[in-house]
Amino acid sequence: MRAAGLPREARLCRAGDFAALRQASGRFGGRCFSVRYRQNELGHARMGLAISKRVSKRAVERNRIKRLARESFRRIRHDLPAVDLVLMAREQAAGLPGTELLAELDALWRKLAPLKRAPAAGTIER
Repeated sequence: MRAAGLPREARLCRAGDFAALRQASGRFGGRCFSVRYRQNELGHARMGLAISKRVSKRAVERNRIKRLARESFRRIRHDLPAVDLVLMAREQAAGLPGTELLAELDALWRKLAPLKRAPAAGTIER
């Protein structure tokens, strides 16, 4: 049985990875979240979180948002293209119930799906 957690290779951990996304990346967002993304050569998606105290002064609320974001990403990450992304929460995310946050996250992941590269056709292009 496969582990249900989010493995380390699916997370952005190094400061350099976050800095690279700040420099040159695409971005989009919704009411509660903003996403910065760029292609990677690893063959799978990786996510980092940026949930500041501006979102909520209460750590319990920020942690709840992080848990929901990680769970949403964990479920969909195999269907996403090979991108590095940073998910940033906005102040509006703090007061909303989890079902609304998950619905918005699912809509954001669907925006990433068209970036997925089509599999190679079986012939060599010249």
